[in-house]
Amino acid sequence: MKRVAVFASGSGSNFQSIADSITKGISTHFELCGLVASKPDIQALDRAHRLRLPSVVLKASDFENEALFANALLDTTTNWNTDIIVLAGYLTKLPAIFIERFHGIILNIHPSLLPKFGGKGFYGLKVHDAVLQAGETESGCTVHVVDGEYDKGRILAQLKLDVHPNESAEELAKRVLQLEHELFPRVVEQIAQYGVPE
Repeated sequence: MKRVAVFASGSGSNFQSIADSITKGISTHFELCGLVASKPDIQALDRAHRLRLPSVVLKASDFENEALFANALLDTTTNWNTDIIVLAGYLTKLPAIFIERFHGIILNIHPSLLPKFGGKGFYGLKVHDAVLQAGETESGCTVHVVDGEYDKGRILAQLKLDVHPNESAEELAKRVLQLEHELFPRVVEQIAQYGVPE
């Protein structure tokens, strides 16, 4: 049984979908060991409380330098005996030393079909606005391994949908989020059961 730590910066709906997959018996090869929040007063923390999971707020700007921030992340995840890191709407860039420690087993979900519409600054509605502005006929979400660059890690899985004519970025975001809730728990379960594919 692998132990998964979730990192979040907002509502935590992907965090909830992963937790629900365990409750429903869909995911059977991992358990959640805790939540790392990048700021206080976010809904993801409320979800962790309801799930009776340990949680901690580690705000990068509260630390004097990146090394101290990395140490806090490492101490927390080590104390939780973490096997896999899952970024569920986590908007803080992870320190290189932390990525090295969990090399190949930090997973992120992105609301576009990478490599399109990824990279620094592409998050939330900005992604969906860019998709619509570019006249794309399809969009979706991508689960990838995290490396040192934003959204550049190896792609593990994608789900696609057709872009509707004249839909708003908000409407597209809502539909893509539904795909995220379907895809992310499935990929985490696969990684927990079989490991990251070569």
